[in-house]
Amino acid sequence: MSPLLTAGLRARLSESAGKADHAGEPDREALAALRASGLLGTAVPVRHGGSGGDAVAVNRVVEEIARVNPSVAIIAFQHFAVSARISEWGTEEQRERWLPRLADGTWLAASAWSETGAGAAKRNLASGGERLADGRWRLNGSKTFTTGAGVADLYLVLVQTARPAGTGTGYGADGQTFFLVEADNPGLVPDLGPDLAGMRGSATGLIALDDCVVTDADRLGPAGTAASIIAGVRESGASLGTVSVGIAQAAFDLAVGHVRAHGLLDLPGVRHRLVDLATRVETARAVVARAGARTSAAPGLTTLHSKLHASAAAEEVCLDVARMLGSAGYREGARIGRLLADARGIAFMGPTNDLCRDLVAATWTG
Repeated sequence: MSPLLTAGLRARLSESAGKADHAGEPDREALAALRASGLLGTAVPVRHGGSGGDAVAVNRVVEEIARVNPSVAIIAFQHFAVSARISEWGTEEQRERWLPRLADGTWLAASAWSETGAGAAKRNLASGGERLADGRWRLNGSKTFTTGAGVADLYLVLVQTARPAGTGTGYGADGQTFFLVEADNPGLVPDLGPDLAGMRGSATGLIALDDCVVTDADRLGPAGTAASIIAGVRESGASLGTVSVGIAQAAFDLAVGHVRAHGLLDLPGVRHRLVDLATRVETARAVVARAGARTSAAPGLTTLHSKLHASAAAEEVCLDVARMLGSAGYREGARIGRLLADARGIAFMGPTNDLCRDLVAATWTG
């Protein structure tokens, strides 16, 4: 299968990974190269300027980016997710308004769902939306762990707009609503946020909503039904596990390069160890591919399994490669250290691995 990234873009993103990790902030020049690549239209329908790719295409693009720059891969994954939600739930006016700019890279999209106290399941939101007398909405509150904060041009923001009738047992709760808020809205203020151990170039930060006024035309889907939109996300087959596959492949490539450079390929034990690593990478890739293809009896469950399996496999592969590299990998700034920190971060990204387990278990107990 031919690569999707050009050699120039691959080199630019690879160089950017170390630079962004050291600085702890996104590399805007690398993001500009991604915007200009044409890849950001993968999840946008052809009639709106994209390539009309399905989850298989999205997973493949994200894996290739993750292989050289996991932080940028996370940003791209969120962009694709927002593009898909607009395509699925947006009005025709909303699609015409935003999708062409998301497709050609003029705009970058991000999701702002998480907040302190809401838990991994995004319930008990403190951020809220109040409908004004003129039909507009006023949003107030704060969002945390927003990937792309400060670099995105459009944010898919989740807020509570009505009192929830119950606690809910899934992801999200009733009475929640999605709004698409443009970055130039004076009531939306991004901040780079915490100094993360991994994914340091992903611009994962904070969003403050301070009397952020939007129109009803900025609302995505019916008011109070965001939980239904959220429930359908995993059914798409686009899996965050694909970022883990890219990280695992990058770690494996490091191991092969190290072994070759030290003339160790003649040793059967070393070769067998590499085969075991390669097998783990391939099994992770296979379950992510199955999620994207949506060929299982329960595609949504397969997507959850794919994230759980691939994220665990990536961390294990990175740890084993770090052991193979020995002291060469135990240095400040060593790439295997960055990959391991990035691999660990996937477990905390939505839905978190613990929430994935809860959602899978609910199918047996509910």
